[in-house]
Amino acid sequence: MRRERVFAYGAAAGLAVDLLVGDPRRAHPVAAFGRAASRVEGALWRDHRGWGAVHTAVCAGGAAGAAALVARAAHRRSTLSVALTAASVWAVVGGTTLGREARAVGGALAAGDLEVARERLPHLCGRDPQSLDGPAMARAVVESVAENTSDAVVGALVWGALGGVPGLVAFRAVNTLDAMVGHKSPKYRRFGWASARLDDVAGWPGARLTAVLAAVAGGDPRGAVRAWRADAAAHPSPNAGPVEASFAGALGVRLGGTLSYGGRVEHRPVLNGAGRAVEVADIERAVRLSRRVSALALVVCAGGRLAAGARRARNRRGM
Repeated sequence: MRRERVFAYGAAAGLAVDLLVGDPRRAHPVAAFGRAASRVEGALWRDHRGWGAVHTAVCAGGAAGAAALVARAAHRRSTLSVALTAASVWAVVGGTTLGREARAVGGALAAGDLEVARERLPHLCGRDPQSLDGPAMARAVVESVAENTSDAVVGALVWGALGGVPGLVAFRAVNTLDAMVGHKSPKYRRFGWASARLDDVAGWPGARLTAVLAAVAGGDPRGAVRAWRADAAAHPSPNAGPVEASFAGALGVRLGGTLSYGGRVEHRPVLNGAGRAVEVADIERAVRLSRRVSALALVVCAGGRLAAGARRARNRRGM
């Protein structure tokens, strides 16, 4: 079986398993990688960009290299290769868990139980829940659903289409390192710089594809494109900006504004200023949009990989 079909079948199977059962509940590979990266950090940490770059190279490079070795060992058996791809996709994507956690916060907000909502919000994002009221938490959930649709699903599929199992694993490793050390705290401002910048590079194609698909799959394509073009560049993140702006326009809501991370208050630009304030019911709308975007991303990535393989085959026959 050609590698293009291996990815297409494996990615579809992996997303189907994620849809049915969500993330692996025990021995999650991403959690194991995080523990290993923490040990490497303990050995290498210095308040220096160069040491941070070494940490990023060791962790991300080691994960990608190990995945490449396993994929190479399995490549002669099509069934095994499809199964490995499916297992890798299941391990690195998190669309079902993302929707589940978003709905849990939404359910608590709908019931008026702000304390439960504050307890669940850290499962989605790193904001200070105690500083948020109900509408602010609803907005935080919608923003997190938008950003994580790119980080947890679409970006992984893009790199899987480009690099197979090693691409999937490398993307998730880089994204995990950014979450661990890429934030601008005093400890990680220099050490985490390389992880943060590499995550920006790795996330670039997936973020743009997510923004395009949100415009296609949302209720207001023109509004999504308009918000993306007008507001995305003002966002401090080069990748979250297009995604959140496109989701805001597609849903007809207003995102951005004041938020708090780790006691640090940020005043972010408003995305889709023509939209209305986020309501609790918009959480479910955002989750459904995320599902549609994820399904379209599978079609685009698998279809693109198959089309590229067919074109190469025609070129070889024409030589």
